[in-house]
Amino acid sequence: MNILITGNCGFIGSHFLRYMMNTYQNDSFICLDALTYAGNEENIKDLLGDERLKQYVGTICDVKLVESIFVTHKPDMVVHFAAETHVDRSIAGPQVFLETNVMGTGVLLDACLRHGSVRFHHVSTDEVYGALPLGEGNPFTESDPLQPTSPYAASKASSDLLALSYYKTYGLPVTVSRCSNNYGTHQYPEKLIPLMIQKALRDEPLPVYGDGLNVRDWIHVLDHCRGIDVILQKGVPGEVYNIGANEEVANIDLVKRILDCVGKPYGLITYVDDRLGHDRRYAINSEKLQTLGWKPEYTLGDTLGEVVEWYRWKGF
Repeated sequence: MNILITGNCGFIGSHFLRYMMNTYQNDSFICLDALTYAGNEENIKDLLGDERLKQYVGTICDVKLVESIFVTHKPDMVVHFAAETHVDRSIAGPQVFLETNVMGTGVLLDACLRHGSVRFHHVSTDEVYGALPLGEGNPFTESDPLQPTSPYAASKASSDLLALSYYKTYGLPVTVSRCSNNYGTHQYPEKLIPLMIQKALRDEPLPVYGDGLNVRDWIHVLDHCRGIDVILQKGVPGEVYNIGANEEVANIDLVKRILDCVGKPYGLITYVDDRLGHDRRYAINSEKLQTLGWKPEYTLGDTLGEVVEWYRWKGF
């Protein structure tokens, strides 16, 4: 099988590429990444010499490039990670999020349709559901309405709906996954966990938004990769699957756990003005995916220390 992976040099995409290449020895992988600030070819340096991998550098908005990749390699499946993903950046400048996350997704969907109804899996986020109140409300299920609050979340909700429309209108075999907050190695240090580790290692103040009580639902990146694989193997076209590990942690508690791992004092914590439109709580229900045989294997308690040590060893 020929599998096209977009955004394969980013945090989750690079882990997914490595997971797939290790798991499916007879498949070939065509990859496309724009190598923007959060995409780093160093993340896959050890894979680049593998004859099963062909790497392209470019944007998913480039219609001619995408078409040439489809003509040359005839992918059987597309797994679409490429996206602008940081909420703070979307607040400061939303336009690039619309261009990449919505228009770029449309370019890929059109190519899949032109080239024989290629299977398309769209990787999305739990942020499309909006926020839950602290301490109440059941985790979101796939049937809950989309109520995004940030430009980033709105762009992902838009691309979710666009992808599903290609199934409903054209019969394109599309699946969508919505995952909770990922953690692991190789993540760009603008996201909470690597940023806090970086600052703790440097004895710099750790900025915490607002009162620090905002809750996020955490999942190890390898559990996310396994979840996508299960959807590719067993998922039903036209369906959405949540991927979460039911590990809700308040931001301030997570920051304290990181400081404990690094061996630094809580006095480094500095409360800062809250983010605009900061969602209070995220939580998702993954029972639908679990009926396909998936369940998380990693816990934050068992793996956070290992992640901290990786960043300590790697440096920033």
